Amino acid sequence: MTIRKAEPKDLNIILKIFEHARNYMKENNNPNQWGDNHPAVEIIEEDIKNSVGYVCLDEENNVVAYFCFYVGIEKDYNEIYEGNWLNDKEYAVIHRIATISNKKGVGSFCMRYCFDKFKNIKIDTSKYNIPMQKLLEREGYTKCGIIYIKRNGGERIAFQKTE
Repeated sequence: MTIRKAEPKDLNIILKIFEHARNYMKENNNPNQWGDNHPAVEIIEEDIKNSVGYVCLDEENNVVAYFCFYVGIEKDYNEIYEGNWLNDKEYAVIHRIATISNKKGVGSFCMRYCFDKFKNIKIDTSKYNIPMQKLLEREGYTKCGIIYIKRNGGERIAFQKTE
């Protein structure tokens, strides 16, 4: 597998990835994290425009995953409850990670790519997103506390991995 920056030509397959992910979440007791239309196409277009959207390609060069990855401040992470971040150093953020297939190892491959690029990463997920929580734990992320998404008031479990 390989990873590259997402390009405008990838938009249709990225939207299919998110449709698949939303359906998967609904089938696995997590119907509210992304609802029926998150992330909106405008968010993905903005990721691509800002060079923070990435796609994962399988051995046949098919796009099988998407994620947003950047180094910078995530305002929703400024306040954490029922715990603490592991450190206050500069960090990278992973958002909107999703795969189109249930092929083993795609999520881990994407997570490892990010950690290879930056050794202090923060990420969040819904308490109902058990598959993502298991992936984060497998990849060595530590559960740090609770954060709230300002745009919708959603509660998320915050994780961090550092060297």
